[in-house]
Amino acid sequence: MSQSTFSVSYEECRTTADWLLKHTQVRPTVGIVCGSGLSALADMLKDPQVFKYCDIPNFPNSTVRGHAGKLVFGTLKGKPCVCMQGRFHLYEGHPIQKITLPMRVFKLMGVKTMIMTNAAGGLNQDYKVGDFMIIKDHINMPGFAGVNPLCGPNDDRFGDRFPCMSDAYDRELQQLAHDVAAELGFSNFLRDGVYSVIGGPSFETIAECRMLHRLGADAVGMSTVHEVIVARHAGMRCFAMSLISNRAVMDYDSREKANHDEVLETGQLRAKQMEVLVSTMVARIDDDENEDKNNS
Repeated sequence: MSQSTFSVSYEECRTTADWLLKHTQVRPTVGIVCGSGLSALADMLKDPQVFKYCDIPNFPNSTVRGHAGKLVFGTLKGKPCVCMQGRFHLYEGHPIQKITLPMRVFKLMGVKTMIMTNAAGGLNQDYKVGDFMIIKDHINMPGFAGVNPLCGPNDDRFGDRFPCMSDAYDRELQQLAHDVAAELGFSNFLRDGVYSVIGGPSFETIAECRMLHRLGADAVGMSTVHEVIVARHAGMRCFAMSLISNRAVMDYDSREKANHDEVLETGQLRAKQMEVLVSTMVARIDDDENEDKNNS
């Protein structure tokens, strides 16, 4: 079925949300998506309640190594949260509307803020492996070809037909991340940059990396942007951060090769620090401010 003709209905999302609300007492206000090698974030939740994706109505399954394929409910620093241990990708064969279904389900469950992490290749030559990049903007390469999660009929119960994306990444949450990082002593490996998404699953060619960098991208990956578009369409605040897991190959004389094992290894090395950063941010998110921003 083509991307343009597939759609996920409000009723499907409502069914999934109601099923989850029936099976957990947690009423999450914060949603967290764990990227490759970063699933340990979900292990920080207190009194966790775990659902396998395969047991949740209408949920697709995650097939990528490093993605656990579980939805975890619990509290983090006193805040009720839901955490995706593993996400879905275009390259797994899922329609883009199915990939982003969890965002709409979370909205219907009461989530107001989405925090997303991913592993990405560094295009900016000033970046080092292990740096954290706060995403301030994105370049949606599949979107240029019409592969956008909002294609198809628009349901006004989720959001407007033509949502604004110039404020996709909440600036107050970006500043909060900087403040927390400074307190934790993480500022020396924290960056701000533009994330470009590609379809995958093949890593980028040298020419593609050079092109993306010239377009203004600082890092490249295969996720997150589609989720952000749908979350913003539904009125949720978004914060996203990349772990620079490898340096993109930009030189034809280089012998380096991008590989998934390197991505997972870097995730393991930096995972604990990202957990501390994200959990401290969650503790300081103001739900009242959240409500004001979502209703503005």
